[in-house]
Amino acid sequence: MTRTCGICGGSGAGKTTLTRHLLQRLGPDQVSVLAFDAYYRDQGHLSPADRSLVNYDHPDSLDHERFAVDVEALRAGERIAAPVYDFATHTRTAEVTIVEPRSIVIVEGILLLSFEAITDRLDLAVYLDVPEDVRLERRIKRDIAERGREPDDVRRQFAETVAPMHDRFVEPFRHRAHRTVALHEDYGPVADELIERLFDPSALAS
Repeated sequence: MTRTCGICGGSGAGKTTLTRHLLQRLGPDQVSVLAFDAYYRDQGHLSPADRSLVNYDHPDSLDHERFAVDVEALRAGERIAAPVYDFATHTRTAEVTIVEPRSIVIVEGILLLSFEAITDRLDLAVYLDVPEDVRLERRIKRDIAERGREPDDVRRQFAETVAPMHDRFVEPFRHRAHRTVALHEDYGPVADELIERLFDPSALAS
């Protein structure tokens, strides 16, 4: 039986870190990861200039319909072919990533809880509650290191789209989570707790 664990929170909340803790404890034979980021809509029909104007922090930028179908398929024990998104060109590539329906499927994304069709397919939903100033600092460090961006550019994007969309489409749906993780909590013990709940049917039913 495949169980789904959704990890949600704002940009820089620590979703990847918590996912890493779960992976380390469960191992690759027991867990698969499906990232909502891979399901951005293809913007190939737009000019490069127009693609840069799309608000990628808005729920409409994501192919949530296909994502919900794929999560349901994994729950039913079916492997899926997840899309591969090119963030440089804002287009979907011809490649796919095969995701196996292992014992646990971790579903990760900022806007997971915004869509009821997705939250209905999560056996356990987790919301990472991290203050905005901490998330911004983490976002700056990540984008400089991984994407070669300038700090001022990261701050501008955060202020113009990331923070407003968080306030409209992330924070208001935190009540859909079964477990809220605070900033001060150690992700190690949290991961242990989540695993215990995922393998305990009575805990999931509560």
